Amino acid sequence: MVRLLVTGMSGTGKSTLLNGLAAHGYAILDTDYGGWTLHDGRWDLHRMSEHLDAHDTIAVSGTVDNQAEIADRFDHIVLLSAPLSVILDRVAQRTDNTYGRNAADRAEITDYFQTVEPLLRRMATIEVDATQPPEEVLAVALALIRG
Repeated sequence: MVRLLVTGMSGTGKSTLLNGLAAHGYAILDTDYGGWTLHDGRWDLHRMSEHLDAHDTIAVSGTVDNQAEIADRFDHIVLLSAPLSVILDRVAQRTDNTYGRNAADRAEITDYFQTVEPLLRRMATIEVDATQPPEEVLAVALALIRG
């Protein structure tokens, strides 16, 4: 039984990592989709707790204000990190998500990189360089799950 929280700035590869884990048969939850985030941008902790109770092994992805409130429910908190220039380039090029393409989003990402990422780093149990090829990032997560 291993529960991973995969966190990091937009554009660091959280969804890519979760898709890789799913391809290996692991349960995943991308909290950017499906109503896991309340109107205030925080997780629905009751719903999240119930979901974690239902899965022995799962990887959850997200970056929200209140994730620290359930951090103890995870065996590993994986911070995917990359330089700001890489993040901004990735969000500008992705086709499955429009966040990051306009000036206001890019300014918000820059602000979050300076203010939020240091908080995530303090909470993380492992930091992974997200500039590595996706299969190498996946290998780290698989090693954590498999022990």
